[in-house]
Amino acid sequence: MSEIFGFDCYSPREIAARIEGTGVTKVNLPLLQQVMLGVLAGAFIGLGAMTSTVVASDHSLSFAIARILGGVAFSLGLILVVVAGAELFTGNNLIVMSVVAGRTPVGKFLRHMTVIYVANFAGAVGLAALVTLSGEWRLGANAVALATLRIASEKCAMSFGEAFFKGVLCNMLVCLAVWLSMAGRSVTDKVLAVVFPVTAFVACGFEHSIANMYFIPAGIFIAMVERLMVPSFIASPSWMGLIKNLVPVTLGNILGGAGLVGLVYWIAYRRRAEASQAGGPV
Repeated sequence: MSEIFGFDCYSPREIAARIEGTGVTKVNLPLLQQVMLGVLAGAFIGLGAMTSTVVASDHSLSFAIARILGGVAFSLGLILVVVAGAELFTGNNLIVMSVVAGRTPVGKFLRHMTVIYVANFAGAVGLAALVTLSGEWRLGANAVALATLRIASEKCAMSFGEAFFKGVLCNMLVCLAVWLSMAGRSVTDKVLAVVFPVTAFVACGFEHSIANMYFIPAGIFIAMVERLMVPSFIASPSWMGLIKNLVPVTLGNILGGAGLVGLVYWIAYRRRAEASQAGGPV
C-alpha cells in the first residue's frame, strides 16, 4: 500500500545531500566550463525576462493577471538553467551547504561565485544587445519598448533598502525553486517545481540581480537607439543606475538564498547527520 501511494521523488533529506554534493562538483568544474555555463545562464534568464516584458506591455490585462502571466513567462529562464544545464549565481548560493559542511574551501567558493556572476552579466547584457539589434522592442507599435524603458527606469530609481529586501525575498523563492527541482526525477517534475516559486517572485515584484542585468541594459540600449521614443514621464535608465540597483539586490539575493534557504536546510537536515558520521556531538 505504501508503494501505491508513495511519491517517486527525493525526500527533503535526500535533496539536502544531493545539493551538498552538487556544490562540490560545481566549484571544481574547469574555469572555461564555468565561464561558458555562466554566460548561458545569464542569457537564459534574459530570455525569460524578455518574454515577461512582452506580457507587461499588454495594457488590456488586469494588474494581477499581467503579473501572474509575466511570472509564468519568466519561468522560462530558470527552466532552461535547470533542465538544459547552466550556472546561475542566484541558484548557486545553495553551494554554501557544501562550504559549511567542510567539503568546499571558502576561497574556492568565492572564486566560483565571482566567475559565475561576471559570466552571468556578460550573458545577460549580450542578450540585451542582441534583442535591441533585432528590433523585437518594436512589437505592439513600440509597446514592448515602452514597457522595457518603464521597467528599467523603475529599477534604477529604487532605494537601497527596498532593493535589498526585495532581493532577499526573490532569492528565497529562486533557491526554493532549485531545491524543489532537485526533488524531481523527470523533466516534467523539474518544470512544475520551478514555475510556481518563480511566478510568485515576479508577480510580487521582487528583485533578481541577474534578471536586472538584462532589464536595465535593455532599457539603456533602446534609449540609445531611439532617443525620441523615451516619454518625458520615464527617466532614462543609466549604467550608474544599474550599479546602484545591483549592489543592494545582489546582497539581498545572497542573504535570501545562502542564508535563509541554504544554511537553514543544512542545519535542519545535514548538521546532525555529518556530526554523527564524524563521531561528534549532535
